Amino acid sequence: MDKLLTVDALTIQYVGSALPAVEGVSLSIGSGESLGLVGESGCGKSTLGRSLIQLLPAGSQVEGRLDFGKDISLDLIQPLSEQWLQHWRGEKIALIFQDPMTRLNPLMTIEAHGLEVLRSHLPKLSSRQAKQKLYETLATVRIDPKRANQYPHEFSGGMRQRVAIALALLLDPALLIADEPTTSLDVTVAAEILQELTELRQQRQMGLLLITHDLGLVAKYCDRIAVMYDGAIVETGLTKQILAQPQHPYTQQLLNSVIHFDVPYFEPSTSKGTADSANDRESAQDFKATKTKEIIREPKSEQGDRPTLPLLEVKQLTKHFMVGANFLARLADRSAGVVKAVDRINFKIWPGEIMGLIGESGSGKSTTGRAILQLIRPDSGSVKLNGTELTKLRGGKLRKLRSQMQMIFQDPRACLNPRMNVFRSVADPLLIHQRVANLQAAREPVFDILAKVGLDSSFADRLPRDLSGGQLQRVAIARALITQPSFIICDEPVSMLDATIQAQTLELMRALKEEFKLTYLFITHDLAVANFFCDRIAVMQQGKIVEQGKTNQVLYAPQHPYTRSLLNSVPRL
Repeated sequence: MDKLLTVDALTIQYVGSALPAVEGVSLSIGSGESLGLVGESGCGKSTLGRSLIQLLPAGSQVEGRLDFGKDISLDLIQPLSEQWLQHWRGEKIALIFQDPMTRLNPLMTIEAHGLEVLRSHLPKLSSRQAKQKLYETLATVRIDPKRANQYPHEFSGGMRQRVAIALALLLDPALLIADEPTTSLDVTVAAEILQELTELRQQRQMGLLLITHDLGLVAKYCDRIAVMYDGAIVETGLTKQILAQPQHPYTQQLLNSVIHFDVPYFEPSTSKGTADSANDRESAQDFKATKTKEIIREPKSEQGDRPTLPLLEVKQLTKHFMVGANFLARLADRSAGVVKAVDRINFKIWPGEIMGLIGESGSGKSTTGRAILQLIRPDSGSVKLNGTELTKLRGGKLRKLRSQMQMIFQDPRACLNPRMNVFRSVADPLLIHQRVANLQAAREPVFDILAKVGLDSSFADRLPRDLSGGQLQRVAIARALITQPSFIICDEPVSMLDATIQAQTLELMRALKEEFKLTYLFITHDLAVANFFCDRIAVMQQGKIVEQGKTNQVLYAPQHPYTRSLLNSVPRL
């Protein structure tokens, strides 16, 4: 296999930092080869990836050498010219960012993004050819070309990530750096995109550097693994070899932190909503019986132990959006441009329960959470919290009740004000809901809740940029708990965290649930996390709930074909 990229003795130090972020790293990637770069948050994975296309902050000190193909050899201490960088970025090496909103301009349509890339690098393409290439690439990542004229805010987080992947593939790069490319994607779409990337790299002999914390994806899609810890690569080798016989203590710890989720393969069902046969159910139950209690946790609340009234009751909840189609098209066809994000769904959550809501990107999970909290007003339906109809409340009455229901968002960096320190971010809900008179009175409750989530008082003066992903999520959890709510909606709260921090955060949320008597609606696309954390599960597809029940029943004896397809897409170690 011909060497495509060779990096030798790469060392990177940020301005004002006493220690290097990356130190003495050497690695290589062959043509058509995929290398998985794994490690915990803050170990230097993303720094390494961005250094290869010189996207580090101004003033960063970089040393080392880079060889690309047979003709390019660079001394990384020397900055490249802007003209050369334009050729280097995108055409030679493309980068898929972890957070698509850092890549997408909110004032530009998806089509405008794609055409800008093509005009910058391929000015000889006609407008028609450029649009055709863009539409074909969007279709590759399962984005309907008809939606190209929409803006990023009209897409779900997973769909925005697919757009970012399409933009990276537009120029057919020789090497693709994918920095957590499937963090916000469900298992089915993640599997399809990575399978597509695998086929593309094999067909075009394109190299792939997959930066991820998901060892299941690495096991399935990477030829080799490099394990990074504290700025250095501590172990590298063939994927099967590293996963079967890890040599370094950190690699062993990383593998032990993974939430394992092993289910049998389910044959696709031809009949909608029914199991294939009694034998399927029996085999699934036999498989389930062989697993340990640590992996398959029986729900704590059985039907007979439930209180008479649910804490939350959702009936016929509906939210449709109008997109794309113009006024004349809507006159001719009322369904034109209608996206049925939430379509007459029903479920109940009892006090002390953890209800999981799973489904693919764009299925309506996050819209459901926001509609329950009345952050967006549903078109119709009923939402009752402790018997109070939320859809009828307005103004001060709704604001007063909101202290009892909070939300933990997927990206803590996006929900925290970058100019507010940790103390002010956590204290803010107390001021909004008039629980304290001033910031001085908020000191004791803020420091107390920070301690509960594992952050000491030294974090109070830090800004969000000074915190790691795991620390940011702990701040977001503290902010949600400060008003002592009874009900919390968790929207993908651990999807952006590495395996070790993810496990710690879930255990923290479980301990806080017991201490504060909380009830969770846990929105996730990670079935392993849902299996580990949730008492019951509802499966959502295209705005509808297609199956719901106890976690074990849904995940180990699924009745609906869509649930089966989700389970079959889960990458196994």
